[in-house]
Amino acid sequence: MAESTQDKADEGIFDAYAAYYDLLYRDKDYVGEAAYVHGLIQRHNPAAREVLELGCGTGAHATCLAGHGYRIIGVDRSEAMVRRARARAADIEFTTGDLRNFRAGKTFDVVLALFHVISYQTGNADLQATMATAAAHLRPGGLFIFDCWYGPGVLSDPPATRVRRLSGDGIAVTRIAEPEHRPNENRVDVHYEVLVEGRQGLQRINETHAIRYLFAPEVDLLLETAGLRRLALLNWLEHEPPRLASWNACFVVTK
Repeated sequence: MAESTQDKADEGIFDAYAAYYDLLYRDKDYVGEAAYVHGLIQRHNPAAREVLELGCGTGAHATCLAGHGYRIIGVDRSEAMVRRARARAADIEFTTGDLRNFRAGKTFDVVLALFHVISYQTGNADLQATMATAAAHLRPGGLFIFDCWYGPGVLSDPPATRVRRLSGDGIAVTRIAEPEHRPNENRVDVHYEVLVEGRQGLQRINETHAIRYLFAPEVDLLLETAGLRRLALLNWLEHEPPRLASWNACFVVTK
């Protein structure tokens, strides 16, 4: 798949994002989320040991999952994110790659795409390519586990403007998030204005994160096209189906 001007812009966004990503999500419960994913793997494929994580970011999920005994390869399109992941966990293999066309040349017991990575695939062709990547890397009976923005929740509880202020590691970050809902595209464009104050003075970063929200029937069709099928649809971090107001759904899929 050829890289477009928009692809390059998106990659630049995440390279800039890497500078304050860990500070912004320092309170995210990566340990608990990894334990939840581990529980799903144990329920559906307890013999699984080898894992491919698509969109690994700075490696926090991978590091926690390695503590459960998995051998992991993490992939992210942002070189800056991958550098930080390698610094976090030198014993885990991290590499750069676009999850729409990445090929490791081997198969795995589990493929993961966590923290809304799937929702960043906003076009139908992007989603189809991502599902094909997952299928290409799964052994028969393997699992593909991902979470995403869930359509019913986004429509019933629309996104609103939010402000976050954080400090640590010698920097202070203020992030203003202003959503622009594009209902005819099943997409929310979140416009961020980020002020980063540190040793190099004040830096202003403007980003737009385009995020696709998904519905179960369309996901099932995408999976079927890729030779995959859904085992479970869950509210993220729970073992019950999503509710109407649920924003974050988890799909457990097999080949």
